[in-house]
Amino acid sequence: MSDVREEVRERYASIARNTESCCNEASCGDGSFGSALYNSLQTDELPDAARLMSLGCGNPTAVADLKEGETVLDLGSGGGIDVFLSAKRVGNTGKVYGLDMTDEMLAIALKNKAEAGATNVEFLKGYIETIPLPADTLDVVISNCVINLSVDKQAVFNEIFRTLKPGGRIGISDVVASNELSAEDRAKRGTYVGCIAGALSFDEYEAGLKLAGFENIELTPTHDVNEGMFSAIVKARKPIGVMQREELPMATSKGCC
Repeated sequence: MSDVREEVRERYASIARNTESCCNEASCGDGSFGSALYNSLQTDELPDAARLMSLGCGNPTAVADLKEGETVLDLGSGGGIDVFLSAKRVGNTGKVYGLDMTDEMLAIALKNKAEAGATNVEFLKGYIETIPLPADTLDVVISNCVINLSVDKQAVFNEIFRTLKPGGRIGISDVVASNELSAEDRAKRGTYVGCIAGALSFDEYEAGLKLAGFENIELTPTHDVNEGMFSAIVKARKPIGVMQREELPMATSKGCC
């Protein structure tokens, strides 16, 4: 396990262990992140722990255009807020997976699942670079301010592509940097675990998705999180007619959430 992955894991494990203080501490960047980005009408029926432990930088369920009966995966699902919101949208005929590497977060998510009575939800332990699901399984992949934390983002893009069905799509919120900012510039603006130093530029993000095989790629900044750094909505689609091999990926030593 890389030092960066362990640092990220410990950061989120610590937040989960101290749920009373988590809700006053933005997990990524500054106080513009977190539960304030959700409409109260969306979250009123969710368990308190899921609603309060919103640690992302956006609201991917608002842009993923989820439909009844779809199968969805949330990468880095944490306490499960985006999983439960997605589950309400896809209904009883749909299915939503939450994937997280942190035992403490998964324990909270499972408690929230029981409290919510969510029968169309399943939480998985694993890494976003090696998704523990078969190829061509998912209609939609969402993620909320997690991909920037990975040290092997191309592996993440490749895995998303592998597990999506042909024609499947992504609806991601993430921190993205202006193209003119170097890696050193980004590091000066914030830490890796603070979702700043590890962020890709807009051009790098698009190039990584293209290399994985995606089409119809759109990156739209929504609000500033630091000088030259933005919370952004990322959309893309897997071309129709592209099928993947069925075996699961080999484990790697690099990764994140």
